[in-house]
Formats: sequence, structure tokens, C-alpha cells
Amino acid sequence: MAEKWKDALTDNLCEAILALETAEEAYAFLEDVATIGEIKSLAQRLEVARLLSVKKTYPQIAQQTGASTATISRVKKFLDYGPGGYKTVLDRMNK
Repeated sequence: MAEKWKDALTDNLCEAILALETAEEAYAFLEDVATIGEIKSLAQRLEVARLLSVKKTYPQIAQQTGASTATISRVKKFLDYGPGGYKTVLDRMNK
């Protein structure tokens, strides 16, 4: 599935993200490249993944993050069956 969206442009986006060195640079890039709503949505999904990884329940996660059960379910699906991006990030953030 992932190969359908991978191309030279998305390769370039990944390289751009990897080139960032500080949180301030990341904030500036995100603000330039995405809407505030899109950024907040990505941040919410990451928090949902973190809470799922520490075995919080759907109602607890919904209350804490404001995420819908559909969003929580989608994140859970990618945690369980996705390519491992959430797991990689969460593991590295916990170190």
C-alpha cells in the first residue's frame, strides 16, 4: 500500500524532515508546510498512539485527547498492522 504514495516528491519531504535539527526548526517547517489544523491532527494521532501503547482504553483516550473513536481505531490499526512508524517514533521518544 505505501508504495502507491511514495515518489520523488515524498522522498524529498522525508529528506526535508530529516534535515531539521531542533524543535524550533520543526515548528517553523510545519507551520510553513501545513495548516494549524493539520499539525494539530498529526499531534493528536501521535498522542493517541502513545496512549494506546500504554494500554489506555478508548474512552480514556477520547476524553484525554478529544479524538473520535474512529480516529483511535485507525491509529490502533496502524499500531497493530502498519509499517511500524508509530512504534519507531514512540520507542525513540521514550529513550
